[in-house]
Amino acid sequence: MPLRRLLLVLLVALTATACGERAVTFASTDITGADFGKDFRLTDHNGKARTLADFRGSVVAMFFGYTQCPDVCPTSMTAMSEVMKQLGSDASRVKVLFVTVDPERDTPAMLAQYVPQFHPSFLGLYGDLPATQQVAKDFKVFYEKHPGSTPTSYTIDHTAGTYVFDPQGRLRLFVKHGEKPAIVAADIRLLLAGK
Repeated sequence: MPLRRLLLVLLVALTATACGERAVTFASTDITGADFGKDFRLTDHNGKARTLADFRGSVVAMFFGYTQCPDVCPTSMTAMSEVMKQLGSDASRVKVLFVTVDPERDTPAMLAQYVPQFHPSFLGLYGDLPATQQVAKDFKVFYEKHPGSTPTSYTIDHTAGTYVFDPQGRLRLFVKHGEKPAIVAADIRLLLAGK
């Protein structure tokens, strides 16, 4: 009886392989099927109301940060700029969104100056304090304000990673801070190919 089961398992495995059903392995953390991060309602730095549906058909990379961040945010945005270079013509099918967790200082004008410096297609997204709190909660993003020497010189600790959606608008990957652009580009290519 055990030999029959083994043969049956091998037959099923061979049939699946023959039909082209191979498991895709991403270098980034695969969070396909996550029950959070399904949508957002924010405004882009051009003043246009946005939801995830606006970007259907593109891979979306979504990062939470703030413009006065001294290290993590500019490093992550620079890395995404390099990802876009490595994607070549496929970059036109990718949208990078920078969601501010600092609605007090990050005005649309500030985001419009900051975000496109990294790549002209990148969009800054903002909301008032309740909208920011809601989107952070919906995406399980931690952020916490720490006072500075003046009322406007505070810093914000925040989740440092990027969420990636496939062209159908499904949350698929979490890219850790500091991941190599070549690895991120390879994962995005898999999503663009329908994996």
